Amino acid sequence: MNKEDESDVLLTVREVCDELRISRSTLSDWRDRQCAPPCSKLPNGKLRFRRSELDRWLSSHAETT
Repeated sequence: MNKEDESDVLLTVREVCDELRISRSTLSDWRDRQCAPPCSKLPNGKLRFRRSELDRWLSSHAETT
């Protein structure tokens, strides 16, 4: 898989929560407050997060010291 393909990988809620070290309820709260990483809802109702969007979201929320 090349670098471009990796950025289009769809991550599950569990994978995002594990990476961010947060609980599912925290992610749900963030989604309710519209401050969570962008995601898409599949026809089966499950959420998926694009790797590129998660990385962009993380960069935009990084603290500079």
